[in-house]
Amino acid sequence: MNLLYIVWDVSETAFHIGSFALRWYALLWCLGLVLAYVVVYKLYREQRIPMEKFDPLFFYCFVGILVGARLGHCLFYEPGYFLSHPVEMFLPIRQTADGWRYTGYSGLASHGGTLGLILALWLYVRRTKLNIMRVVDNIAIATPLTACCIRLGNLMNSEIVGKPTGSDYGFIFPNSSEAFSRALPCHPAQLYEAAAYLAFFFVGWWLYRRFRDRVGTGFFFGWCLSSIFLFRFVVEFFKAVQEPWELRMVSAIGLNQGQLLSIPFVVLGLYCMLGGKWCRRLGERPAGRKA
Repeated sequence: MNLLYIVWDVSETAFHIGSFALRWYALLWCLGLVLAYVVVYKLYREQRIPMEKFDPLFFYCFVGILVGARLGHCLFYEPGYFLSHPVEMFLPIRQTADGWRYTGYSGLASHGGTLGLILALWLYVRRTKLNIMRVVDNIAIATPLTACCIRLGNLMNSEIVGKPTGSDYGFIFPNSSEAFSRALPCHPAQLYEAAAYLAFFFVGWWLYRRFRDRVGTGFFFGWCLSSIFLFRFVVEFFKAVQEPWELRMVSAIGLNQGQLLSIPFVVLGLYCMLGGKWCRRLGERPAGRKA
């Protein structure tokens, strides 16, 4: 029988500089932010937004995403442990029998990162006095690029693996923490998401080129939320659960934590795309429309 699976036996480390090791996940995470930075810079230039208002944006986004994603993982997926070890929420260390050990931030949740980003952008517009819907629309156009890079980082880490495919097609992850994925071909769910998010970026860019006047209405913010989290909801059916307690949830309602957390974002995204009341109130009034 001709086996068609891929053995994904890739080192987590991209390269070493002396004793310093740079991991693929960190490299791709930063690459995603840099790509988003370049795209939003171009959008600000095209829309003639003063560059002095662009300068602090990267700092707000970086801190908001990192803090939100970290707290999201701790509180959504392991609240029992981290609420009793609050220091480990914020510092990349873990207490062991031999004392404190540096571990890096091993848990980041996209739902928390999204909430952290929204809060950071709210603080940003309070400082810059820009219209909040214009800011979130511009960020949303670039966000799928960052999401794509993060999922590629998960792939390089052999984490967030898919369920066994039941066929010879799929990836075997020898470095995964999941025993079944080290022996059976599994869905490369990380790759599914990365490819989808890259496609969402190009669709969003095409929509921006055709409907540039919709920036500032919340339309692109809605497109980003609804497309990413609707796909996230679907792809979770192909993923292994991230925490053991989710097995009880899936058995009871057929959905896991990631799917439940995705539903509000999909609803909010559709609301914004359809021009809900609060989007009209907070957004910019299109040229030519009278109050």
